[in-house]
Amino acid sequence: MKVSDILRIKGNIIYSVIGEITVYDALKIMGDKNIGALLIIEQEKLVGIFSERDYARKVVLKGKMSKDVPVNEIMTEQVITVTEDDSIESCMALMSQKHFRHLPVVKEDKVTGMISIGDVVNAIIASQKETIAHLQHYISQ
Repeated sequence: MKVSDILRIKGNIIYSVIGEITVYDALKIMGDKNIGALLIIEQEKLVGIFSERDYARKVVLKGKMSKDVPVNEIMTEQVITVTEDDSIESCMALMSQKHFRHLPVVKEDKVTGMISIGDVVNAIIASQKETIAHLQHYISQ
């Protein structure tokens, strides 16, 4: 399976904000959309990602006020991305090695979607169920 398979099922909805938005407003959007991260896109270019982990480590633990801090001050700037042609297994390995839960999907420097660790795990489970079904069918013949 590839990233494109996940996006075909999940869709290509991209939730993004500009860097000047406050952390509080970004968290409000994340809560309303039930998501764990937002992309920071400016002039159609991915400039960062803001996650719940960024909030916990860079705002809460440092005693900052979410209504006073812009997202671009605490976002992760070095965003690791994948393409639609990347395998689900390589995404899982990357997420495990780097300890993060969201991967923006890009094509020719433009964001085309985002996948989460949940998306990847669900895809792997679906693939394994399909393999088991094929094996059971093969054995029963």
